[in-house]
Amino acid sequence: MDRTQLTPQGEPTRLVGGAKTVMAGTPGGLTLECVSGSRYAYSREDSHAHALAVIRSADTAMAARMPLNLCLVIDRSGSMEGEPLDYVKRAAGHVVDLLEPTDVLSIVTFAEQVDVVMPARRVLNKSLIKDHIQRIQTGNTTNLYDGLVVGGQQVASIPSQTYLNRVLLLTDGEPTAGIRDFASIVGLVAEQKVDGITVTALGFGPEYNEELMAGIARRSAGNYYHISRPELIPEVFRRELEMLLNITARNLRLELSLPRWTQVRQVYGLYPVFGQRTASVNLVDLERGATLAALFELELGARPSGTYRVARADLTYENCVTGKSEHLSGDLAYEFAPDASLVGAHLNPVVERERQIALASRNLEQTMMGLKTQQLASGTALRQLEQTKTILLAQNRPEAAAQLDEAIQGLQGSGAEVEKTLIGAIFSLDTGKRE
Repeated sequence: MDRTQLTPQGEPTRLVGGAKTVMAGTPGGLTLECVSGSRYAYSREDSHAHALAVIRSADTAMAARMPLNLCLVIDRSGSMEGEPLDYVKRAAGHVVDLLEPTDVLSIVTFAEQVDVVMPARRVLNKSLIKDHIQRIQTGNTTNLYDGLVVGGQQVASIPSQTYLNRVLLLTDGEPTAGIRDFASIVGLVAEQKVDGITVTALGFGPEYNEELMAGIARRSAGNYYHISRPELIPEVFRRELEMLLNITARNLRLELSLPRWTQVRQVYGLYPVFGQRTASVNLVDLERGATLAALFELELGARPSGTYRVARADLTYENCVTGKSEHLSGDLAYEFAPDASLVGAHLNPVVERERQIALASRNLEQTMMGLKTQQLASGTALRQLEQTKTILLAQNRPEAAAQLDEAIQGLQGSGAEVEKTLIGAIFSLDTGKRE
């Protein structure tokens, strides 16, 4: 039989079979691999299928890195007084030590009002910058929204495209002044992302809104951290900054172009934007040696027997080594067959592993919501967390399993900060990034 594929525009093209396509990137760039969940799809009626886009950054030393344009947006409300603010100042000092004269730093604090402690400037006089940091004093309420606005303005004041733009937001409480609703705050960072500004959200202590902080990080394609104790603040700042100093690709956007008989039902853990026969997602920045996996669920229409391309994947990003915009593409193919048993008999173990991880993340969401609404007893929650931890260990996700251990210990003790710990585990699973 003549096996053809239908492109999203409908032109027939000869296709040599195979379940994946590998497209190598430029030196210092990325590679893209498209992997179908099974070699086969059922040809006689509509069916569901899973597929994976795997993006890899080479683990090679960089001759140079892109300079940072970094803004520290720090909560200085009354609850930060004493030890927490002292550790924040120490952490900010560590950031200054790690930066170079080519980097740009600004510092914004917020309480009932927002203050620009230091406007965006190159890191030339580190002692003077540290003096500015030491003069930060606590206030009263928490105007988080305006803090993010001013932080974004400071980053945007340096217009050069040669900088890696990032806001590090640290807060220990709910917004209590200014604009406080979830949609407005998350919408703000989504707008900033369009302008190339990414926000990393760091939540400290037991009182901040973990759903808000995770929402900020998700919509901005940044990172989220839960910091349980003040003495951990410097270490988390250091970890985030070292990651930033090793980023090789930023502003990643993956788009699937689809024929009329294929639809994307969901992208696990992400928020796809749907166009006419397209579905696209923003992905987190990638440091050298990291791997990113995006899991799609597809709905495939019935087809005559044969091998078809069901989607074309296009990845665009900015190469932080060369400073150039890059584009990769790959095809996602299935062999349509009238025997439904072939689908299950030829599952791809890599895709199946990612599907199990995605299901584990959804299980964690259900457990967390049950605890939050008090509809789930702690004993039942413990059993569910233990089961999910077993799945994660089996799928080689020890870091997420360790977070579940922390949540289990919290449930067995005071129960404090369990939901924040679970949000952190869910977030790390949903980003799909591997070290």
